[in-house]
Amino acid sequence: MRVVFAGTPEAALPSLDAIAASRHELVGVVTRPDAQAGRGRKLVASPVAERAEELGVPVLKPSHPREPGFQQALRELRPACCPVVAYGALLPQSALDIPEHGWVNLHFSVLPAWRGAAPVQHAIWAGDEVSGATTFRIVKELDAGPTFGLMTQTIRPADTAGDLLERLAEGGAGLLVQTLDGLEDGAIDAREQPDEWVSYAPKILVEDAHVDWTEPAVAVDRRVRACTPAPGAWSTHEGQRLKLGPVRPVGRERLAPGELEVTKTAVFVGTGSGPVQLGRVKAFGKKEMDAADWARGARLETGVRLGE
Repeated sequence: MRVVFAGTPEAALPSLDAIAASRHELVGVVTRPDAQAGRGRKLVASPVAERAEELGVPVLKPSHPREPGFQQALRELRPACCPVVAYGALLPQSALDIPEHGWVNLHFSVLPAWRGAAPVQHAIWAGDEVSGATTFRIVKELDAGPTFGLMTQTIRPADTAGDLLERLAEGGAGLLVQTLDGLEDGAIDAREQPDEWVSYAPKILVEDAHVDWTEPAVAVDRRVRACTPAPGAWSTHEGQRLKLGPVRPVGRERLAPGELEVTKTAVFVGTGSGPVQLGRVKAFGKKEMDAADWARGARLETGVRLGE
C-alpha cells in the first residue's frame, strides 16, 4: 500500500522507521516547516524531515495543510493511507479526503481518555496507573475518530513524561504498522469511541510547570515528572528561575512549603505534606547539576525558601 507519513518530533521516528521497513511503500513524508533553534536561531529541519532525507523520501513542509499547493502535491503522490504521529497541525477535510483509507493517527493514550496535544503528560500528572497508544482514523473533531488498534503500558512510579513517551513511541510503531496491514488486507474494523470516559489533554505551558510548594508531595512529584523534559518544571530562588528535575517524596520531618533543609549530600524542600528531595537542578546562568552541588556553590543553608 502506498503511504505518506506525517510527523514532526523524535517521538515519530520509531513509526517512520517501522513503516519504511514494512511491506508498505513509503512514497512521501509530511512534516512541519523548518524552525529556529539554538542560540544562533538558525533554521533547523524537524527530526522527521532529517530522517526522511536519510531514507531518500520526498518531504513536504507546508505552512498549513490547507494550502492548495500542498494538497495537489499530496494527490500526485497517490497515497492509499496517510499514517500520522505527532504531526502538529490540524488537517482540513479537503486533505483528509485525499487518501482512500484516510489519515490514521497513532495517539499516545487509551482513547477516549486524554484527547489532545499532551496525553502522556496529563496521564502522569493525574496519577494514572496505565497509559497506552491507540490508532484511529482522523476526523474533524479532536481525536474523536473510530479506533483500530490499542496497546497498553504500565506507568512506573518514577516515570517522567519523556520515559513513558519513549516506550509508547517504540511499542506504538508496531501497532501502527499492524493497523496499516489490516487496512490493506481488509482484516480490521473501525470501532466508534464511547461517549463516556472522554477527557482532554491540552498543551502544557511553561506557566503550568511552575511548582506550587503548598501542594502535597505526591502532587509536586507528579507535576515535575509530567513536565520533564518539556516544558520543564521550575521554581524560583532569589528572584531567578530554578529548573527542577524529578523529585522524590521522603519520610522526613515536615518543613514549611518551599523551605529548604540542606545537608552535605542532599537538599529537601517542604510541601503541603511531607518534604521532597531535589534531584538535578539548573540555576539561572549555570549548568545542570545535583541539588547538593548547587546548594554548596550557592552557600545555601537550612531555612532558605524557594518560590519567594
